[in-house]
Amino acid sequence: MAIPDVLVIGEILVELSSTEPLDAGTTLTLNFSGDALNSAAAAAAAGAHTALLARVPDDELGDRLLERVVALGIDTSQVLRVPGQHGLYLQHADPSGAREFAYVRRGSAGSGLGPGDVPLDLVARTGAVLASGIACAISPLSAKAVRVAASTSRCFVYDPNWRPRLVSAAGAGDHLRALAQYTRLVTPGWPHEAQLVTDATDPVAACAAIRALGVDAVALTRGGDGVLLDDGGRIVEVPVIPAPSVVDQTGAGDSFAGTVTARLALGDGLEDAVRLGVAAASLSVSGLGGTGHVATLEETRAHAANGAAEVSA
Repeated sequence: MAIPDVLVIGEILVELSSTEPLDAGTTLTLNFSGDALNSAAAAAAAGAHTALLARVPDDELGDRLLERVVALGIDTSQVLRVPGQHGLYLQHADPSGAREFAYVRRGSAGSGLGPGDVPLDLVARTGAVLASGIACAISPLSAKAVRVAASTSRCFVYDPNWRPRLVSAAGAGDHLRALAQYTRLVTPGWPHEAQLVTDATDPVAACAAIRALGVDAVALTRGGDGVLLDDGGRIVEVPVIPAPSVVDQTGAGDSFAGTVTARLALGDGLEDAVRLGVAAASLSVSGLGGTGHVATLEETRAHAANGAAEVSA
């Protein structure tokens, strides 16, 4: 069995999206998404042999789902086909970022992922493992699976990806604290996700507080203000790169996390990986849905270079 560069853990969702507000008669586009799939697609596009660890229903829609996963260049050897229902969400995509979501996922097959599903030997040899707060929030079993993988991995990346409808702020903070000692990099959004574990009102102080939990490095995403990278106390400001076009901001953070994880697994330095992740996230918003546009590595590198040239000009 080939050992992947990146293993992403989580739930793959059926995605029904529209550019119009959700209402009776709204036309919806069927696709497949979820933070795990979005991140894995970005990691694969960034050059990493990427595998997904997930549970997928063993029905016809599950077959179509896996065809999409393969088409995105993702290894499905760790996907478990099981009885059960799909998790899905409906979204109204708004270029401004004011998106409307409705989830139908309670008791889904994907939320049944547990510690016994984690291939420990493979995890220990994988370049990097990526998981999110959503994977921790969908069920206690899934949270345990993430913790087992994190404690076994040699490079664990954690995206808090806090969803208040899934877990309280206190619960999301507990997940981050439990994983901190195993984490190479955490990618919280400012201010809400960073403040899950600190009262700091200054981004630099918030990063320091998160590292004090045991995390090696923090890439604090701040929207239009770019990313504040704290790598063991070394602070770097990484500016945002304007998107060529904006259709839907769904999955931009996932694209960032997946790209950074891939480049770390392939040997890039953290700052270089973060700069490429910023470029990938910028390009991702030009498509509808979480995997509506997944830029190639060449496109992402060219966009990063153009962004750097504009900053230095």
